[in-house]
Amino acid sequence: MGMEMKLPSRDNTKMEPQNLSKVTEFHLLGFQNLLEWQSLLFAIFLCFYLLTIIGNVVIIAVVSEDPRLRAPMYTFLQHLSFLEIWYTSTTVPLLLSNLASWGHMLSFPACMAQLYFFVFFGATECFLLAAMAYDRYLAICYPLHYSLLMSPDNCAALVTVSWVTGVGTGFLPSLLISKLDFCGPNRINHFFCDLPPLIQLSCSSVYVTEMAIFVLSIAVLCICFLLTLVSYIFIVSSILRIPSTSGRMKTFSTCGSHLAVVTIYYGTMISMYVRPNAHLSPELNKVISVFYTVITPLLNPVIYSLRNKDFKEAVRKIMRTKCGVYRARVKGSVVTK
Repeated sequence: MGMEMKLPSRDNTKMEPQNLSKVTEFHLLGFQNLLEWQSLLFAIFLCFYLLTIIGNVVIIAVVSEDPRLRAPMYTFLQHLSFLEIWYTSTTVPLLLSNLASWGHMLSFPACMAQLYFFVFFGATECFLLAAMAYDRYLAICYPLHYSLLMSPDNCAALVTVSWVTGVGTGFLPSLLISKLDFCGPNRINHFFCDLPPLIQLSCSSVYVTEMAIFVLSIAVLCICFLLTLVSYIFIVSSILRIPSTSGRMKTFSTCGSHLAVVTIYYGTMISMYVRPNAHLSPELNKVISVFYTVITPLLNPVIYSLRNKDFKEAVRKIMRTKCGVYRARVKGSVVTK
């Protein structure tokens, strides 16, 4: 573990190389201020994590199994579920390990790798959510031209652009952070290697890094959120013209749920990263981070699938088929005996 030879000043002036010792690993403090709640928090987060993984695996399996679920919406949903599994697995297992051991050591390369994948998956989710909102906009506002506007090729192109752009987005923050000097202390008051606490720990000038991350955050978070919001505004406007009251309420309920989850995700992310030269308390940072690393990955499978009539019917059909096969095997076994 690298330790300081001279305490760094916080005036953002770069220290002379001979006066500092490079940090080689970080100590993640996690929720050490809540020692008496560690066991309860571990149980809650473990439950959330398992439900998230199971829910998203079920979505992928059902969409792959049922040939009726071939609309572009389900393609987006399948990719979102696959993404959520990896996105939440980037941070939550480390959080659980932290809660179980009251702290966790992470090497500098491992910390940078976690930071990269976190930004990569988070940015990809922003692009996918915007693409899904655009898909719903076309389906509701242009139903007669939907199959042409959202053809399989166009759907595949949107998915590919989301993933490729996410891959590229992750490089800049992780590269900028890795170039900073860390000369001690090495304690990160967070449950994963996130941008704000790492910037605060650096003993070199961070102005360029903060401005670059601020601009990148606006480009990704704010633009994607605005595109999603505009899509839903047009959707609501179209829904209001539906003559059937029950039809309006049903569509409003579904879109309202989607928009609520999207707002939670974007709202917490924007409050964390689109604020240059402003630092919230570490404890508030951790609470905000829980929303977009733990809660929204759990809510997405519920909102986008379990509230969908076709998806629920596909689940029931698969369950009936599997149960029928199981009963037939049991009866055949009994007859044979």
